[in-house]
Amino acid sequence: MEDCKNTTTPMNQKEKFSKDDGIDKVEEHQFRSLIGCLMYLTAIRPDIMFDVSMLSRFMHCASEVHLQAANRIVRYIKGTVDYGVKYTHSHNFQLHGYSDSDLGGSIDDMKSTTGKKQDIVAQSTTEAEYVATTAAVNQAIWLRRMLADLHMEQKEPTQILVDNQTTIFISNNPVFHGRTKHFKIKLSFLREAQREGEVKLIYCRTEDQGVDVLTKALPKAKFEALRNKLSV
Repeated sequence: MEDCKNTTTPMNQKEKFSKDDGIDKVEEHQFRSLIGCLMYLTAIRPDIMFDVSMLSRFMHCASEVHLQAANRIVRYIKGTVDYGVKYTHSHNFQLHGYSDSDLGGSIDDMKSTTGKKQDIVAQSTTEAEYVATTAAVNQAIWLRRMLADLHMEQKEPTQILVDNQTTIFISNNPVFHGRTKHFKIKLSFLREAQREGEVKLIYCRTEDQGVDVLTKALPKAKFEALRNKLSV
């Protein structure tokens, strides 16, 4: 694909993928090899993380549609070959995070996407967001402990920015408990993590949500804006 035409985004915003799309299947080894190479690249290219993760769901049943989508990522990389995350030393490092989800993003099983596909089928936007926030808090706690071992202890609670106000209300307000029994364990975990000062959930507007780029395909303008926030 050395002579291929560049593209400005790694995935078509309107395209949806399915295991049984009725399109001719492609050679499995070729597709798996391509996705494996792209996975390796995501270490310094988080701007393709969602797209590669999405296509990796079809490793054993890839069709021409999936291969074309993978080739589009290659075309995008060709035009942004000098992009990447630069890791530098920081004396005043402050950990913070974002949490977001895409409700029912998977056509095949209607599971939501939180960077990767969630393990359960969320029955509402709030539940999908709550599952995403729990995952983010787990990661934050793990990172806080690792940073402490590296003599970079985070003394203040780690802020997790969430664009769903109901999620924040539920995690702080026991009045909501009766309506959330089906994810009570996650509810208790988030409340405890905040009470112990490990994390603090902060509301951010949807337009300021920095990780939309990790949960869904986006139009060019928004994709480029969020890519800049990733410092790619």
